[in-house]
Amino acid sequence: MIKTKLYRLFSLAVAAILLASCTPGENPSQLRVNGDRLERSQKTIALDENFQVAMGQTIYVPIYSHIYHQDEKKIFDLAATLSLRNTDLNQAIVITSVKYYDENGKLVRNYLESPIEIAALGSTDFFVNTTDNSGGSGANFIVEWVAQTTVSEPIIEAVMIGSGYQQGISFVSPGKVIKSRSN
Repeated sequence: MIKTKLYRLFSLAVAAILLASCTPGENPSQLRVNGDRLERSQKTIALDENFQVAMGQTIYVPIYSHIYHQDEKKIFDLAATLSLRNTDLNQAIVITSVKYYDENGKLVRNYLESPIEIAALGSTDFFVNTTDNSGGSGANFIVEWVAQTTVSEPIIEAVMIGSGYQQGISFVSPGKVIKSRSN
């Protein structure tokens, strides 16, 4: 109970800091609260028959909703942020799918209803709460992206973070390309 209240208080403080740190020219109304996190608006895009794919990838990203510690295998819960960063200097990329799977390979959640565009040097993220144990210790994201021209490959990784037992832990889990697409 106390942990939940502290987490919500921490989340609200982070939201206030993020709101105050809008980039120059960014309208605070482009930000919205989704559960316990603040999100920037994402530009959705319709992929029709005129959309010509020049390249794309399917990326596997390991996620750890918890890790074990101490001799008794006590569970240490973690929050996970999936970060998608377009590294191309000039061209946008389109994220067509972001799916979260549990440790048995079962689909837990589909994060996108329609494709989203990430502008050149832009980024977006998706969040799994500390209290969300649905994925287990072997959870993963499968992310699919495409581009209409040859672009620099995006950086897709997860950041896990947790605090408790008078300690904090954080680490990064890089994505791995499991399928490439080019014309």
